[in-house]
Amino acid sequence: MVQYAEGSPTGELTLRTLAMPSDANAAGDIFGGWVMAQMDLACGIRAAERARGRVVTAAVKEMSFAKPVKIGDTLCIYTHVERIGRTSITLKVEAWAQRYLSDLMERVTYADFVMVALDGEGHPKQVPTEG
Repeated sequence: MVQYAEGSPTGELTLRTLAMPSDANAAGDIFGGWVMAQMDLACGIRAAERARGRVVTAAVKEMSFAKPVKIGDTLCIYTHVERIGRTSITLKVEAWAQRYLSDLMERVTYADFVMVALDGEGHPKQVPTEG
């Protein structure tokens, strides 16, 4: 059974992936850019579902890394749709690391991502209303 170090994740589990040696620096810490890329993938999945089509990342608001991710950790990305604009979707995103061969889960970073829905020609399009 998973044990959360502080609190619990906000949002839905959207992506799980394993941190591998090729994603790390010489000290065994996973590159922050790799973690951010996984968060971007998760936001793309969630926003495309909500927009019912293609989306792109427009902005990432303030991101700081509280704890390192190590080789062998399972990175779990949770997303929550915070706001729907006319063409944009703002998501709250949290990255949690399930430590290697452990039940311990620790939040390593979080951010707000702004995604924009696009039409077939790559122009912003209105996000459909729910229902």
